[in-house]
Amino acid sequence: MHYEIRVDGHMSDTLTETFPELDHVVMRGQTVLFGQVVDEAHLYGLLARLRSLGLRVVEMRPTPH
Repeated sequence: MHYEIRVDGHMSDTLTETFPELDHVVMRGQTVLFGQVVDEAHLYGLLARLRSLGLRVVEMRPTPH
């Protein structure tokens, strides 16, 4: 599964490095993380990591490759 996760604001390089399995791009006041998510447990782990860093998820959706 490929996912796109939009986070409010510009994530620093240090923060994006905590998600080595995902690529990222900054656009329109948001950071977009995207890439392969292995399974549901991986997805929930990503969301928990974002929450623990105090980041607000604006949108999350599966995407085609």
